[in-house]
Amino acid sequence: MIRVLALVAVTATSACSETILSAEYAAPTDRYAHGVLGDAIEWGALEITTDRGTRNVTLPQERVFEDLAPRLVDVDLDGSPEVIVVETLASLGAQLAVYDETGKIASTPHIGQTNRWLAPIGAADLDGDGLIEIAYIDRPHLAKTLRVWRFINGALEPVADLSGLTNHRIGESDIGGGIRDCGTGPEMITANADWTKVMATVLSEGQLVAREIGDHFDRGSFATALACQPLP
Repeated sequence: MIRVLALVAVTATSACSETILSAEYAAPTDRYAHGVLGDAIEWGALEITTDRGTRNVTLPQERVFEDLAPRLVDVDLDGSPEVIVVETLASLGAQLAVYDETGKIASTPHIGQTNRWLAPIGAADLDGDGLIEIAYIDRPHLAKTLRVWRFINGALEPVADLSGLTNHRIGESDIGGGIRDCGTGPEMITANADWTKVMATVLSEGQLVAREIGDHFDRGSFATALACQPLP
């Protein structure tokens, strides 16, 4: 118990069950000099607003949220959202983590090396199994690998990986792509490894299958794809 409290300090207004309404990063910091998102500022805290008040998660000095904004997704399908973040340990790089009003409830392993990052794509029931999967690109500038994890029994379990895809270039202040459903089920929208094509990837029978859907020019290419419009 002491080790857990030393890792992430959580202050709360109530121990009762509650519903998360919003979340945002706070406590900007330059203590982790990576700058992958275009500047030297990361985040040292997470503020979760619920229907009972505000929950504050303060990270220790060796950790930051290396991210743009928290994402609210009902990963356990109980009718109330959880918070998906990118959390980085200075010595071991980034991990994808899930928080609720009580603190961190699930996470992937850290990548394993400092200055190594992951870029989220999104979360959805990607294969129609009734469970939520979370997708991200592992090291979008190096490994360029799509990884999918499933939230099940209160934990994240690996589902499938596929190399040759990316959604971010060093210094960009946003993350490209996302998840769309054009009537045939969820598709993960990214670029190919050399940024020449927009790719749509599906999870089917435990495998990731990618196809080219058009040329990539800029962020407008992703917007067109996510709107289910044809690409040149």
